[in-house]
Amino acid sequence: MLVFAQFGAGRIGAIHAANLAANWGARLAHVVDVHEAAAASLAARHGALASDALTALRDPAVGAVIIASSTDTHANLVIAAAKAGKAIFCEKPIDLSLPRVDQALAAVRAAGVPMLVGFNRRFDPSFAELHRRIGAGVIGAVEQVIITSRDPGLPPLDYLTVSGGQFRDMTIHDFDMARWMLAAGHEDGEPTEVFAWGAALVDPAVAEAGDIDSCMVLLRTASGRMAHINNSRRAAYGYDQRVEVHGSLGRLIAGNRTPTTVEQADAWAVAAEKPMHFFLDRYAEAYRLELAAFIAAVRDGTPMPVGAEDGRQALVLAEAALRSLREGRPVKVSEIA
Repeated sequence: MLVFAQFGAGRIGAIHAANLAANWGARLAHVVDVHEAAAASLAARHGALASDALTALRDPAVGAVIIASSTDTHANLVIAAAKAGKAIFCEKPIDLSLPRVDQALAAVRAAGVPMLVGFNRRFDPSFAELHRRIGAGVIGAVEQVIITSRDPGLPPLDYLTVSGGQFRDMTIHDFDMARWMLAAGHEDGEPTEVFAWGAALVDPAVAEAGDIDSCMVLLRTASGRMAHINNSRRAAYGYDQRVEVHGSLGRLIAGNRTPTTVEQADAWAVAAEKPMHFFLDRYAEAYRLELAAFIAAVRDGTPMPVGAEDGRQALVLAEAALRSLREGRPVKVSEIA
């Protein structure tokens, strides 16, 4: 059984702790959070101890950590966990600064510990099946990837001011998805050029905070294969999550999830339910499968399905998009990396 210490007792931390409790191969031993009451409550719910970081990392029974605390703590915790010899599950992003990411990854390499970055969408059953079929060659060579990701509404402005901006906070999931889909069955998977448009169309207060809430991003590989990402912080109809991949022999589409599959038809219209409204509901199964994959990889000594370098590369694309937006030009990834 793999014993865990978890950093972070907030919304995502509660999801991971519950998934740990439901997994026969894992046990939660410590919960660490700057809000001691939150740590105590979550720990009590799952038979763990509310601890401090030093106690949790010094526990010889602990073999792995989940880092689900605020983004500004991730890099320091990755470094500390690596030096303590613990396997690492870290929520995205590793850090908002590439130099800090590189410091954290250097510590991981030096310690030789496995690390997974929490790009949970790779574990969504529909997206995973789409990726599998690309790799099996059912649509031939991938030529275009189209990713739609729209939130049902803006997060609080006080969150936006510390999130790192839309590209590093929201679009980073889609950068990872684009890389993953472009690379399925192809050696030429890494985007080499990025062009981004963005604006604050939902709320002018977002622009006042120095951010955007709507964007379109184009990615291109060395051979000319392309990906298009469109994001909005507002979708009146729910949490909009779709992927389309076009290839030389056909296309694949993974659509939205709805609360039920009931469709009503009458003399006026054919109607179905709106997409799920909340990301924790939409990706509940993905979060469970993501953690199960991490546990299995640690147990079996197999490569992590989403490695530390994947976390870095997604941030590189986010930085390239940000520079493109500011300078109004395509940006070579080599300018950032």
